[in-house]
Amino acid sequence: MTDLLIRNARLVATVDPNRRELVGGWVAITDNLIEAVGAGTDPAPSAVRTVNADDCLVTPGLINAHHHMYQNLTRAFPPMTDRPLFGWLQSLYPLWSAIDEESVYASSFVGLAELALSGCTTSADHLYVHPRGAGDLLSAEIAAAREIGMRFHPTRGSMSLSRKDGGLPPDDVVADDDEILAASEAAVATHHDRGHGSMVRVALAPCSPFSVTEQLMVRSAELAERLDVRLHTHFAENPEDDAYSIASFGCRPMEYLERTGWCSDRTWVAHCVMPNADEIGRLGAAGIGVAHCPSSNLILSSGISPVVPMRAAGVKVGLGVDGSSSADSASVWLEARTAMLLAKLRDGAQAGTARMALEMATIGGAGCLGRVGEIGVLAPGAVADVAVWRLTGPLYAGALADPIEAWLRCGPTGAWHTIVNGRFVVRDGEVVHPDLAQMLHAHEQHAARIQQLA
Repeated sequence: MTDLLIRNARLVATVDPNRRELVGGWVAITDNLIEAVGAGTDPAPSAVRTVNADDCLVTPGLINAHHHMYQNLTRAFPPMTDRPLFGWLQSLYPLWSAIDEESVYASSFVGLAELALSGCTTSADHLYVHPRGAGDLLSAEIAAAREIGMRFHPTRGSMSLSRKDGGLPPDDVVADDDEILAASEAAVATHHDRGHGSMVRVALAPCSPFSVTEQLMVRSAELAERLDVRLHTHFAENPEDDAYSIASFGCRPMEYLERTGWCSDRTWVAHCVMPNADEIGRLGAAGIGVAHCPSSNLILSSGISPVVPMRAAGVKVGLGVDGSSSADSASVWLEARTAMLLAKLRDGAQAGTARMALEMATIGGAGCLGRVGEIGVLAPGAVADVAVWRLTGPLYAGALADPIEAWLRCGPTGAWHTIVNGRFVVRDGEVVHPDLAQMLHAHEQHAARIQQLA
């Protein structure tokens, strides 16, 4: 007998290879995997538990391909809200140097709860600030993910160039290359699970070309190849990024990525706002993934990423909420809507559709994380990660013709149910974990301590 049956949906958007959309559909879950999906005309199996999805859109759980969860400790901090990327970073690094295991646990717990409310079931996190004496920060955020029940792709980030070396961060948050590589290999050995349906996978993630040595980029790519894990970094984020690359490396960011061994299908990059037409083709040919972060790119005045041409060139484009200090709202739904609107603005009204954005939020993110067919899709054998969206009330009045377009054109909205690995993380619009209020209180104390340093 099926463990859990979601039934009577207005529409099930499978986002499978045939892009099936099942009217009156259902999703059957057994042993933490999707057993079957069907339309209202197909006989549904008997189940131990059922969820009535009447007047709801059912989608795969959304995927967040880029984040910095510790940054919600300095969310919307006034002195830093009106600066472009480099100045913004230099202003915030001294505050972030005060993070520790307890504050990272709290910020990760709260950040993952916020993501779950937006229908997100899998999240990456780029944790690149590791102050000396702060403890094992990566293990702290993994513990928070396990506690709340989210599927998690933490990255062991790093910085090796401080201000005295021509980089941006202060000395107390950087390390030498050998230390970083040893810590990265240890993190993979301790936490990485390669199995189908795994809840934790670790990637290697030097912060950015302007905060690490070129040798660390090269050696990280070599280590990722040896350990068979993925690579992640910031890339071509804004004009400052381009200018720095030309001045420091004698080439544009794309050529730097190529010469350091990062042009492979195990790489996904964040932002990718500034590639030219030739570089877009090279990104697609290499099989690279891109985490598009539209809200952050707007807040930091970085520009509009060319996601429509990139998708056409074969780039695996997913979505990222980015750090809460630059994007401030960790909602994958909001990023999907903003991505749709910016695609219309940049490439024409026909170019940006809700279905395009849904693909970016699901199978695009799965491509970034190397899990196509396993996450981001409602199909037999995929993981049981599902988002259920109510399309009722004043927000959706009159939106009768197309539930998927209604889902993003109307709103704002959050998920009614978020199911991860067959278990409810959000039910009836509320996080189910009983300790959320306690964690919010702890988070407020950590945030106050850190912000007083400004």
